[in-house]
Amino acid sequence: MSRLRGTALAAGYLGLTLPSMLVQALLLKSGSRLQASFPMYYHRAVTRMLGIRVHVEGALPKAGPVLIAANHVSWLDIPVMSTVMPLSFVAKSDVAAWPFFGWLAKLQRSVFIDRTRRVRAMHQKAEIEKRLSAGDVLVLFAEGTSSDGNRVLPFRSALLSAAGADGQDGGPPVYPVSIAYTHRWGLPMGVQGRPEYAWYGDMELLPHLWNVFKRGPIDVTVCFHPPETVGSAGGRKALAELCRQRVRGGLAEALTGRRAAPAERAAGA
Repeated sequence: MSRLRGTALAAGYLGLTLPSMLVQALLLKSGSRLQASFPMYYHRAVTRMLGIRVHVEGALPKAGPVLIAANHVSWLDIPVMSTVMPLSFVAKSDVAAWPFFGWLAKLQRSVFIDRTRRVRAMHQKAEIEKRLSAGDVLVLFAEGTSSDGNRVLPFRSALLSAAGADGQDGGPPVYPVSIAYTHRWGLPMGVQGRPEYAWYGDMELLPHLWNVFKRGPIDVTVCFHPPETVGSAGGRKALAELCRQRVRGGLAEALTGRRAAPAERAAGA
């Protein structure tokens, strides 16, 4: 039964995605304003097809420029986050070379960064700042990698460089966002079940994609925490740690169902 489900979903996914890629390519070429919002409607259709129920908590930004600093669990984070509002992603440069999924990333106007080359990193920082100045909403997976979905790794302050320099007032608001995979078939995933949906380490993408297709519907909570800036946090490293603490607290709340007391929540515990 699971194989039949997986085959049907894989066929449906390709049947939806291939023409959608063509539509988005035409929107980008024509400069249509729909180029920002069309991916959101596409990903909403994808998540419905795959049985992914997205639950959004907290106050969403009303408009850009906005930088979202989120934890990273799986390739599923892309369609999940994309259902919330029109946005683009900051991705590693090697993603651009991936067949099919690299094309999808380009069509969603992702910004690709190469952290191994300092000169290129400065150019890429300028590109992110340019996109923010244009009023875009950019999602940054601030851990720099993905985890098993049960924890939050340290946030890399260098990845928040587009948010501004230390001692600088203003800058774009940075929204910490927790992504939590909570239920499968309406039942709690648990610590052992959650890594089945996480994509991390040296996992190959296509086998993981197939396994997700075969499994049942899941629930994912996306929690937006109050925004901060480099100035309000007291520096870029402080901002990275503050965002991590809020994301970690939101993840713990979503996974356990226990809501922190106001003082505890404010401290990001």
